[in-house]
Parts: sequence; structure tokens; C-alpha cells
Amino acid sequence: MPSLTYDEWTEAQDWTTVPVDDHDLHVAYYEEGEGEGDPVVFLHGIPTCSYLWAEVVPRIAEERRVIVPDMVGYGESSMDDGFDRSIRAQEEMIDGLLEELGIDSCTFVGHDLGGGVGLRLAARRPKRVDRLVLSNAVAYDSWPIETIVQLGLPETADTTNVGELRELLEGMMTDTLADPERSEWFLEGMKAQWSSEEAVVSLVRNAAATNTNHTTEIDPEEIEAPTLLLWGADDEFQPIEYAERLNDDIPDSELVGIEGARHWVPVDRPEEYGDRLAAFLLDGYEVSAEGS
Repeated sequence: MPSLTYDEWTEAQDWTTVPVDDHDLHVAYYEEGEGEGDPVVFLHGIPTCSYLWAEVVPRIAEERRVIVPDMVGYGESSMDDGFDRSIRAQEEMIDGLLEELGIDSCTFVGHDLGGGVGLRLAARRPKRVDRLVLSNAVAYDSWPIETIVQLGLPETADTTNVGELRELLEGMMTDTLADPERSEWFLEGMKAQWSSEEAVVSLVRNAAATNTNHTTEIDPEEIEAPTLLLWGADDEFQPIEYAERLNDDIPDSELVGIEGARHWVPVDRPEEYGDRLAAFLLDGYEVSAEGS
């Protein structure tokens, strides 16, 4: 369980304004650590938020500066109904956030849609990404899954209230976590952001913005950054076969499958995930016996 509750995490966040497609959007982000080397940027997917990384961040922040934003349309970032939330737009948001923070390059760690953002960023803006970590990421034509397609139908915003949406999300996540009882903090945190009618509409728009073309147009063979594919081996949403395909296509890549972890791998196996991530990111860090 993380040291911070969801409320404590959001209270500790900073925020800035980032231009995305000529819209000035509010971007909230959690920051910790001051170590040498490129900062590490963690990015979540749908329907989560930055709190997804709460158990993993402290280990990396011991050695490196860590920045964990909420994507626009999620968490404490802008949720109004007037901007694009696709991974193309999220890529632009991350580029703008780095610019606002005076960061030239980073190590990028992405889960789910956040991994799709990482693929685009590394392929299209290679100077921005020194190292890349993809965890159960959308890629090629692996997405969107049927649940998200249904969530993104326009009528969902009119026919679903806050309670119904939160119940739907809890059911989906409970069914796809390795240990729902241990991960109750995660379930509560992920539901907390969707607590208003504006948030319901925002999530529907986020789901509607899942565009397969935004990954099929990317050629992973063009990615120059050393890449770790750190994957929950038992994921039914983004099966490990897509990680194997990425491993074949990305020139400098390594695949590590974490057994017993499903789609929410940083939550399912936080110690092993953190061990493997630290070994990849931090020079001289050795994977413990438990993480080997």
C-alpha cells in the first residue's frame, strides 16, 4: 500500500498551464526527488490517473527526479468538454509540459494509453526520450477494447450517472486485478476522480478519443531509445504477444514478463515491477532475489 492516500497525493500535486491544439489546459502533476540524470516521467492510461504509480514512484525518486502528470481529461487536470484527449493530444501535452518545466529529455515510463503516448513521443520526438519503458501499452491495432468502445458512445454521457460509472469501473478493475483485496487503495483512488457529472462526461470523451490510427501510424523500428517492455504476463486487455511483437520491432529492446501480474502491473506486483524498473533506469542497481 502506498504511503500517501489519494487525497494526500492530489494535495501534493503542482500544476501548470500547457497549450494543446491552441487550448490552454490545466495539467496537474506529482513531483518527487532530485537525483542526477534525466527526470523520469510516468504516464497512466484509461481510466486511471497519476495515482496508479503511487507504490512505484518512491523507489525511483530516491535516485532521480520523478514527474507524474494526470493526462488532460483525467485526475486533477482539465476535464471541461472542449478539447482533444487522444494520445496524439496527450503527446503534445507531455511535450508542452516538459517545455514548461525546462526539461530537454527524460526517461519515459508509460502504461496502457500512456505507453501509446511513449511510443509516439519516442518515434516522433526522439530527442525528448532518452530511455523508454512500456508496460501493457496500447500498440499497433491492439486497442480500443470493447469496454472502452461502449463507454465512449455519445449516449453514455446522457444515460450514466456518477454512481453507475463508478460501479462499472470498480467491477472492471476488480475482475482484472491479481489481488483486489490488497489493491483496495487503488480501486478507491481510481474511482475518486470520477465524482462529478463533468467527470462522467470527461471519461466518456476520453474513451471516444481512443483512435487506433495513432499507433498504427507509428513504426516502432524508428525508435532509437533503449526500451524495456515491462509487461504483466497475464493481461487479457493488452496480451504479452503485443510486447513480443514490439520486442521484435524496436531495435534496442528487452522484454520482461512479470508472472502473476495482469493489466494493472504496477499495482499487481509493485515490488518486482519497481525492482525491474530500477535495474533498467539506475546505474549499478541490482535486482533483488525476490525480483529476479
